[in-house]
Amino acid sequence: MKAFVRLLLPYIGGAALIANYYLVPDDSIMRKSHVLFAVIAAVLVYYTASWLIRRRLSPVKYAKQLEAAPRLFAFLIGVMVWDILTMKAHVLPGPFFQDATRIISVFASGGIEIVIHMLHSMRLLFMGYAFGLVAGFITGVFAGWFPKARFWIMPIVKMIGPIPTVVWLPLVIVIMPSLFAGSVFVIAFGVWFPATLMTVTGILSVPSSYYEVARTLGADERYLLFHVALPSAVPNLFMGAFMGMTISCIALISAEMLGVKAGLGYFINLATAWGEYDKVYAGIIIILILFSGVITLLFRLNAKLLKWQKDAIQW
Repeated sequence: MKAFVRLLLPYIGGAALIANYYLVPDDSIMRKSHVLFAVIAAVLVYYTASWLIRRRLSPVKYAKQLEAAPRLFAFLIGVMVWDILTMKAHVLPGPFFQDATRIISVFASGGIEIVIHMLHSMRLLFMGYAFGLVAGFITGVFAGWFPKARFWIMPIVKMIGPIPTVVWLPLVIVIMPSLFAGSVFVIAFGVWFPATLMTVTGILSVPSSYYEVARTLGADERYLLFHVALPSAVPNLFMGAFMGMTISCIALISAEMLGVKAGLGYFINLATAWGEYDKVYAGIIIILILFSGVITLLFRLNAKLLKWQKDAIQW
């Protein structure tokens, strides 16, 4: 019975949200749109198909969906409360706060524009992230493996690494040949610091007994680096990659808001300037979904490559 109640919760939340939208009166002169009903119906259809398939094919995944059902219920009720506060009771006044229907309508009317800005952001993000991750890995290997290199590199890392990446934007915009190149550099710089630090930490934390056993079996320095030090440091490398992705997302939005003429940050900044706050909220939602999805992919890659650590960090 408890499982059945959990299963019904999202339907109850969806029905409450739709009933509130159509039946609770408000002073809006706008004609009621059916876009909210269509979205909620699509969510519940997907939810229904998902639990039917999982119940038949994967009891474990079905149990996880049952466990997560109250979260979907809470989300739908949260949207209803937001609509009451913005559209019904006007506790949160417009135009700074927009109801769910207006926000969803942005995706219906300006979907192509949002997709274009999203693709610009992804290109900028992954270029900067890739450059920064590779540079941080190389720097970390040199600093972690060679004591003389560590003597010169680590003071630089400690001095300039903790500085927020946005501080460099005014200088980078002047020095770099284009705003795009400058933004890539700022993102790469933000990734470089955690990638370097975690790579050095990973290499230095390898137990000395590993090296002693390998040397006893005839391993040379190159073998020790590529077959002992780096494989043992992989968990730290992934931790640096996670930290770098978080920093790069922040740097991306900052760079787009200050200079780049495309991307989600630019989209939000432009919408704010024109007072189109429904677009602002739509852009924020896309950023939440997009960046959360990227981090989730990284964690799944980590769980696949490092199966013995898949429960060490939850996401």
